[in-house]
Amino acid sequence: MTRRGTLWIGWTLALLAMAGFARLGSWQYARMQEKEVLLAQVDRVLRDRRAVPLDSDLGASLAWVEGQARIAKETLLLDNQLRDGRPGVHVYCVAATGTTHRLVDFGWVAVKPDRTMPDVACPEGPLHVRGLATALPSAGVRMGPALQQIGPSRWLMVRADIEAVRDALRVELPPRVVRLDPAMKVGWARNLDVLPNTLPPERHLGYAVQWWALSAAVFVTALVLTFRKKKRAA
Repeated sequence: MTRRGTLWIGWTLALLAMAGFARLGSWQYARMQEKEVLLAQVDRVLRDRRAVPLDSDLGASLAWVEGQARIAKETLLLDNQLRDGRPGVHVYCVAATGTTHRLVDFGWVAVKPDRTMPDVACPEGPLHVRGLATALPSAGVRMGPALQQIGPSRWLMVRADIEAVRDALRVELPPRVVRLDPAMKVGWARNLDVLPNTLPPERHLGYAVQWWALSAAVFVTALVLTFRKKKRAA
């Protein structure tokens, strides 16, 4: 193969690698921006705490909600939830108002080392619900069933899939969850962290810089190899 042909192939591969690394860096940077916007919205809502009725049509917006409801006995345990480095589950319950139903996060409970699920149940009955309405945790890779029944009125969820929950409980639910106010003396350990078990914005920025640095390194390496070959040819 001629020297010109080798350069063409080398630079084509280098450009493809540079474009791929740059694209990955841009994706990480976009994720950083999305999460920064989300955290800013949460800060604003928590600072104002202007409550809207629990049965309001919230759409995709964040809101501080409050209202009287009745908690159903059905208990959903969202698996693979870390708290202070310890594995556990989040306990999800269904709150029924006069016109709608809401999925409510009652908090985190540790799982035993042998993976035995905690013996917890939703506090069935009337309750004044107050908390932050936000999106469900990311479902991640959708492989296999989203949930399975593990006892009377008890389900184990491997991911937060609202469609699967609707089908299992036979109730219409909006694709949101109410993170119960930690100040309420009901439920289990909890906070209002909207990015649990996921990367914070600064980590996304760090990964973006790494990908862009790899793209720049490929470019510099290609330049060095090109000019080195030119000198040898001369």
